[in-house]
Amino acid sequence: MPLLTPKNQHQKGKEVKKTDGIDVEFSEELADQEDKEAQARSKAADQRQKQNFKRKSEE
Repeated sequence: MPLLTPKNQHQKGKEVKKTDGIDVEFSEELADQEDKEAQARSKAADQRQKQNFKRKSEE
């Protein structure tokens, strides 16, 4: 059973989708608006993680 975090505890008792772990390449030509929004969220999350890592390493 997957670990329930605060974000997904509302899903308790529901099937939690598992990924296959395969990386896929992003194609700008085939991307729709949702794909572009997801890519922007991913990029923002990566930047936050880099900032958090930098702050922790400076402490």
